[in-house]
Amino acid sequence: MILFLTIVSGLAWTVVYVEAIRIGFRDKSYAIPAAALGLNFAWEAIHASRSVVTGLSVQGVFNIVWGLADVLIVYTFLRFGRSELPPWVTRKLFIGWALLLGVASFAVQLLFVVEFGWELAARYAAFLQNLLMSGLFIAMYAARGGTRGQSLVIAVAKWLGTLAPTIVFGWYGNSPFILGVGALCSVFDLAYIGLLWRTLSHRVSPGIMEPGGREEVPDLPAS
Repeated sequence: MILFLTIVSGLAWTVVYVEAIRIGFRDKSYAIPAAALGLNFAWEAIHASRSVVTGLSVQGVFNIVWGLADVLIVYTFLRFGRSELPPWVTRKLFIGWALLLGVASFAVQLLFVVEFGWELAARYAAFLQNLLMSGLFIAMYAARGGTRGQSLVIAVAKWLGTLAPTIVFGWYGNSPFILGVGALCSVFDLAYIGLLWRTLSHRVSPGIMEPGGREEVPDLPAS
């Protein structure tokens, strides 16, 4: 069962990353919130590198695949991310912020390793940044005023990809911390899925496009 859930999680997150790359290039945006993307990329770079050195496992193979996919997602962030920010954010400011975010993300991941050791650091950091990502997806939806740069595929796959290891490490691993944080992730993930579903199901004119080729999301009717 644990191997099965590990594979489910690995495949679900792979779907998240592949879809994020596709959506990013399609909408000329980035599909993973910036802070969560930085932490994810750092986590995968560090733990995938360790997997190569210490011997590959099923999880280690997925870590490598995710790390490679994240390179393209980071590219979409660097290529299109400035357009999501106010006009006063110059190209130099944006690059400076991106570098600071990257350095901070790697520092945080390494501090987790120093504090908890490799095994617990990988778990604790993964679930905490997962919870951050869940909240930031909702913030992204609000900031963009709709579903641009987002998709139900990402939302559902992210939920399933987090639920599976929550069962593995929280339930089977008897960790109240992971079980609790994983449950909170599900609450936010399901709320985000509901937001996307409600917007898409109430869309009045599916073919309307915003200037620049982006799809316009009409105002939702009052509940």
